[in-house]
Amino acid sequence: MGPDEITVSNGHGLAMTLSSFGARLVELNVPDRNGLAENVVLGFDGLAPYEQHANLYLGSTIGRVAGRVAGGHFLSGGLDLQLDPNEGDNHLHGGRHRSFDRVEWSVAASHPSLGAGVIFEYVSPHGEEGYPGTLHARAEYALSEDNELRVVLTATCDRTTPVNLTNHTYWNLAGGNVPITGHQLMIQAHNTLATSADLIPTGSLVPVPGTALDYRQQRRIGDALPEGGGEPWPGLDHTYLLDDSDGSLRRAAILYDPDSGRSVELFTTEPALQVYSANRLPALQGRNGVSFAAGHALCLEPQKVPDSPALPGLPSIVVPAAQEYRHVICYKFRTR
Repeated sequence: MGPDEITVSNGHGLAMTLSSFGARLVELNVPDRNGLAENVVLGFDGLAPYEQHANLYLGSTIGRVAGRVAGGHFLSGGLDLQLDPNEGDNHLHGGRHRSFDRVEWSVAASHPSLGAGVIFEYVSPHGEEGYPGTLHARAEYALSEDNELRVVLTATCDRTTPVNLTNHTYWNLAGGNVPITGHQLMIQAHNTLATSADLIPTGSLVPVPGTALDYRQQRRIGDALPEGGGEPWPGLDHTYLLDDSDGSLRRAAILYDPDSGRSVELFTTEPALQVYSANRLPALQGRNGVSFAAGHALCLEPQKVPDSPALPGLPSIVVPAAQEYRHVICYKFRTR
């Protein structure tokens, strides 16, 4: 992406390339067990394919609201909003035209205490995609000396508004064009959310023990995949409610590639994790000539669940005027 790209290294094996278009991670080189560093995230060369395939959200910051809002009608926390529908009648990942992944963010210097990195900033004006208030958002990416990538997402608004930010990186720790089925996955969750045919939560919980969605113990993804769902590739697209969710930074998942030895542990402050195995990813040529297709990556998107009267007891995504929204994500890289 030319001048929009910024490459940062921690001096201990990790190097990331970021873009101000969508405040996104476009490349992350991580060593394998033999010290060979390869890119472990899906991305493109140049700006044009990101614009052409915007609905893939590769590596981007998602907002103002990650996830789906049924009928684009947000009714919660004293708000009654009609948001821009962009997936049938539903509102997905912030809208059609000016969602956070489709806009240019400004670049500010990183805070040195968080390591080597970049802070992106974006001001979303009142009414953008149907959201109230002028919202000031920041997305900070930083690499630590102990091989952590920390992403800190913050926002404040001059009016009460929904906010639910996350990162939408597609992970493939093998560093190549191979399916994700050979990776091993662990998710610290006993329940997923039941959803309708268009993936809107119904308000019911689905216990995972004894099902294809049970990843409480680390296991190979391809050993059991959920059936049905009408997906082009029969994989995961499920919301896991994380165990022991109290707002502190705690481990939510582990993804491991036995062939390379690369492992990433995901930590988050949020109560839910959307797990998506790139079921609708078309066959494309990606960054540095690497090809990918459906089932060739796993998205791990920590977030809150967009408000619904059918989901009592979950934390609200409505943030009062002048109150800071803050979400911390930490990816810890190891080799085995």
